[in-house]
Amino acid sequence: MPDTEMDAARIENMFTTNGKYRFARWGRPIAPVVFGTDDATLGAIKDAFQTVASLADIMLAETDPELGANFMVFFCSDWAQIGEMSDLQYLLPDLNNLIENLSEQNANQYRKIRFDRNGAIKLCILLLRYDDEMAAVSVQTLATDQMARSILLWSKDAFACQSPIGMIEENNMAIVRPEIAALIRSAYDKTMPEESDDSSHAVRLSARVSQLLG
Repeated sequence: MPDTEMDAARIENMFTTNGKYRFARWGRPIAPVVFGTDDATLGAIKDAFQTVASLADIMLAETDPELGANFMVFFCSDWAQIGEMSDLQYLLPDLNNLIENLSEQNANQYRKIRFDRNGAIKLCILLLRYDDEMAAVSVQTLATDQMARSILLWSKDAFACQSPIGMIEENNMAIVRPEIAALIRSAYDKTMPEESDDSSHAVRLSARVSQLLG
């Protein structure tokens, strides 16, 4: 049965890795660029990205003044293809070892997040190996799921037991689950900080989520 409880303890766990609480949200508009797909698929991906970003009251931008693109998505059918992209070495200096590890783990995704001087998210690099699991869902579902996982600095186990998205049976469209959507909205409340390493932050989030969920 889906877990919809969103108390402070659960929220704290969703931003805790190796015993340390670390929260961060985007501190600027998101300017995505997607490699390894066609124009039709790109349009569907960006539409799904915008739908999720709207939960945080963020608009997608054409460019980022500092970086050009700050949400870079790379699709491949095999990790070796990613290793052949020489320009990625500048963004992921240990790329060869990373590709080797991802191959050994049979992973189908990898996300690297970087931060600005204030601790807010300024860049996300997302690598996706399009395997049978990803091929089994629609582009809209895949993009909604990946944007939900990229809109905040979640812990590595935040969605280990349950995806951040759900499906509407009537039209087979993916949406961010209501409790996760409420958490995203709360995290981007203008009175909340862009980053925090204090677990009491989770209590403040929980109070706002409770108000939104009624």
